[in-house]
Amino acid sequence: MKIVKALPIIVFASLCFSFLQPVLPELVAAEEDLDYLIEGFEDESANASEESFDRILDGFEEQQREESPQDIDEGDATRRDEHQNRVTGMSFNGYASVRSTYNYAHEKPEPNETDWRGLSSLRSEVMLEIDKKLGKNWSTRISASAAYDAVYDINGRDSYTDEVQDNYIEEVELLETYVQGRLLKYLDVKAGRQIVVWGNLDNIRVTDILNPLNLREIGVTDIEDRRLPVSMLKIDAYIFNWTLSGMAIPEIRFNKNPEYGSDFYPADLPPVHEETPEDGFEHMEYALSASGVFSGWDVAFYWADVYSDASHLERLPGSFQVELVHAQLNLYGAAFDVVIGNWLLKAEVAHITGLKYFNTADETFSRTDVGAGIEFSGFSETILGLEVVQRHIHDYEDVLENEPDNLEKISTQSAVMLTKTWLNKTLSLTILASAFGTDFKKGSLQRYELAYDISDGLLVKGGLAVYQSGSTTGFNNIGDNDRLFLEFKYSF
Repeated sequence: MKIVKALPIIVFASLCFSFLQPVLPELVAAEEDLDYLIEGFEDESANASEESFDRILDGFEEQQREESPQDIDEGDATRRDEHQNRVTGMSFNGYASVRSTYNYAHEKPEPNETDWRGLSSLRSEVMLEIDKKLGKNWSTRISASAAYDAVYDINGRDSYTDEVQDNYIEEVELLETYVQGRLLKYLDVKAGRQIVVWGNLDNIRVTDILNPLNLREIGVTDIEDRRLPVSMLKIDAYIFNWTLSGMAIPEIRFNKNPEYGSDFYPADLPPVHEETPEDGFEHMEYALSASGVFSGWDVAFYWADVYSDASHLERLPGSFQVELVHAQLNLYGAAFDVVIGNWLLKAEVAHITGLKYFNTADETFSRTDVGAGIEFSGFSETILGLEVVQRHIHDYEDVLENEPDNLEKISTQSAVMLTKTWLNKTLSLTILASAFGTDFKKGSLQRYELAYDISDGLLVKGGLAVYQSGSTTGFNNIGDNDRLFLEFKYSF
């Protein structure tokens, strides 16, 4: 591991948002107590006079008037909020966060290059999520986020490329936003921007291809926090232990890759033009899945007709110019996991057809990816996990070893993860190491993260990310990107 050359610049800021929906808990309590009193009165004295009944009610009303809002404890407040959610069918959730990163391993750049040393990010972000019931069997969710990175103004915007300024300083994102409901007793529908997770491996993707990823700063966050929602129509049918799902995806969306000028951008030259299919019915993506949940084990089968998130270079007809193109792929896959005591065994397989590469012109290839994972939870508050995936290109040609493809016939990726918690799970440690190649020399990263729940809703976490350059796409020339990171997050 590389030696830390400097201490991080730690920037603390807190953004607090609270949403309070006023209710009248006293009246609710009064209704419940009144029913109780009347029921007991009728049981014990069916022939009591109307005057006695009025006297009981007078006493109750006097007690109600004397009770003030300050007398409501936290338990009452929780019940009040739950009652309000039931009455209005609406709830608000979200978070506000500030995250900073400090690069400590970069050498002094050339005069015309961006200086990524020191404080490289100071990003504030707010996310709001609104859930609303629409009748008995229908509901909707609207969620969005807005972010601003102050480091570019601190260091001077002119120090960065136009591509970095356009995509990194300010960002507004429409997140999961959909309407869902029940069409029939065993048939549900969900329409809008959403995330659909396939497979069971946590740190390596095999069948999980429906949602693109944010890859602008790899290694600092887990895959589950980097998935980007896409608009789709999803229909689920439930038959015994099985869920059958069909998806039509009109929004064509790809990975958020590092922009030219970023410290994670893998080349010195700006990218060529990228050809992207337009959204709509003409380029619609489709997917099917069948997943079964049984006692101690699960199984799932997948099929998808989608565009590849990763692009490849193609020559323009009749010229020496090139452009980036996304091939149309078909995936046939399956996933399986089983619990045996303290062990969780996982496996995924995917056969992908329609792959295209620069050095083989109009030819198409198929590839089979096989992944396996194991988790052990036998130690107190500790989980150890190992995942390995091997990708095999069929009908491989030696020319694929050359630039810009840089592909091997068989490639390997592995990941080891440890999580440990203390203090009633308020303090947690996560260690992740991921590497490419059987010799771990095709590119790798390690993340060491410590997180602490200061109070309900307030989390602080920080750590270290270390990189090694390699020939794997995305790991070219990133060995100097080692960084410290710190984040404060308030969830409401």
